[in-house]
Amino acid sequence: MPASPAPEPAEIPDTELVKRSQAGDSRAFDLLVTRYRGRIYAMTYHMIQNETEAWDLAQEAFIKAWRALPGFKMDSAFYTWLYRIAHNGTYDWLRKKKIQGDGEFDDSRTEHKIAAGAETAPYADAAPDEALKNAELGEKIRAAIAQLSADHRQVIIMREIEGMAYDEIAAAIPCSIGTVMSRLFYARKKLQELLKDTYENAK
Repeated sequence: MPASPAPEPAEIPDTELVKRSQAGDSRAFDLLVTRYRGRIYAMTYHMIQNETEAWDLAQEAFIKAWRALPGFKMDSAFYTWLYRIAHNGTYDWLRKKKIQGDGEFDDSRTEHKIAAGAETAPYADAAPDEALKNAELGEKIRAAIAQLSADHRQVIIMREIEGMAYDEIAAAIPCSIGTVMSRLFYARKKLQELLKDTYENAK
């Protein structure tokens, strides 16, 4: 009988590619890089708004992931693990550059008691990811996101642009789900303040 055809790269699950990579197969890791480099770059770019630095940070994240891969126990999804590495590197970069929003609410000083099912957006305005489809409005939203503190910027990007679930965000940062929801609440509230005139002019 003829041998079964080899599966297409896109059909190979992350877990299999991770196992091969851990065994020293750099080609398997290249497939993981190809699969996720766009999303990782998008995250770094949205956080720092600098193409060159964003590519460098994305590349650095994959280098760190390759070096740390032998210790990855697959107790979370590979992308969540990779995202955490990229996020931490980008967050460290932001700290060093002292890129912080002015007058931001410091949610680290509050108790995070927002219920899991609570509404995290104060008003029913268009979600940032929907509004990004409009180029002009999208540019204003990106500029507003850049004004948020690093903590608030990251959860907005993860939730509204990456579409990650609360538990995935909590695992990637890492922090509690309550902290994620609290940061989202204040980040969205701040965005609505920054974009108030934009939304009113659009009505």
